[in-house]
Amino acid sequence: MNASAAAAARIRDRLASGPPVLLDGATGTELERRGCFAGLPLWSAHALLDVPEAVEAIHADYARAGAEVLIANTFRTQRRTLARATTPAGLGDRDQSLTGLAVELARRGARAVDRPTWVAGSAPPLEDCYRPDRVPGSEALVAEHRRHALLLARAGVDFVIAETMNSVREARAAADAARRADLDVVVSFVCWDGPRLLSGEPLDEACRSVADLAPLAVGVNCLPPSNVDACLPVLAESGLPFGVYPNLGEPEDDGGLRRSEDVSPSRFAEQALGWVRAGARFVGGCCGTTPAHIRATARTLARR
Repeated sequence: MNASAAAAARIRDRLASGPPVLLDGATGTELERRGCFAGLPLWSAHALLDVPEAVEAIHADYARAGAEVLIANTFRTQRRTLARATTPAGLGDRDQSLTGLAVELARRGARAVDRPTWVAGSAPPLEDCYRPDRVPGSEALVAEHRRHALLLARAGVDFVIAETMNSVREARAAADAARRADLDVVVSFVCWDGPRLLSGEPLDEACRSVADLAPLAVGVNCLPPSNVDACLPVLAESGLPFGVYPNLGEPEDDGGLRRSEDVSPSRFAEQALGWVRAGARFVGGCCGTTPAHIRATARTLARR
């Protein structure tokens, strides 16, 4: 068994039993909070080109805060997104090198602590996370998600998180691509109003759509904390391990982060404890969360 397969086996066992797994928090909005440029279309990928040391520092801060999973900054390293950038030009051909760099920076950040830390590869929607109407056709979904998954496998991630999935069709394509690359996968959906994806498709249908691919877990992310409770019973009924990592606002190209719910670290930790008590096997944070939110959550979970 290779190192990635062994790491995936360990997290599969952990998600099945034992303490809940703590993910890290936001990368893109945390870069912005620290004064780094993160405009569209590249968003957090700008930092891979301009300030890779800042990405490593964020990963290290999350590890020190108690995160057991660091999600590599591969959210916008697909060829499709990179090719849109006009400055610098020609980035579309650098998807392999930038994906590899992102994973290496997460590995370096993990070395800030003397304990095992998983590195997951982010596999997001190919287009805008909040625009299910922009999901590409099936041929593009298959080809581009498979390429991204293969690059994540070559970079040596422990598993993939197909995250912020706003449609059943793309979630299935991303999860299938990970499995074909011999990577385990967590599939996480974005639900803004009740237990429905942004496409309008029911969350229970979305979970069923990927169940035959034997995901490590399913979950919801980048949703307001106030919508989590509506999703928890549906996730529990899936029969799969499940988890949650909500946002504290939407990222915006011009204004940075538009906060939907400004939750303090202590309050966030209390909410996370409630999700764990409802059966969540992993918790963490998305846009707007910080190392302080993860540190408070780690301390609260340790006392439960």
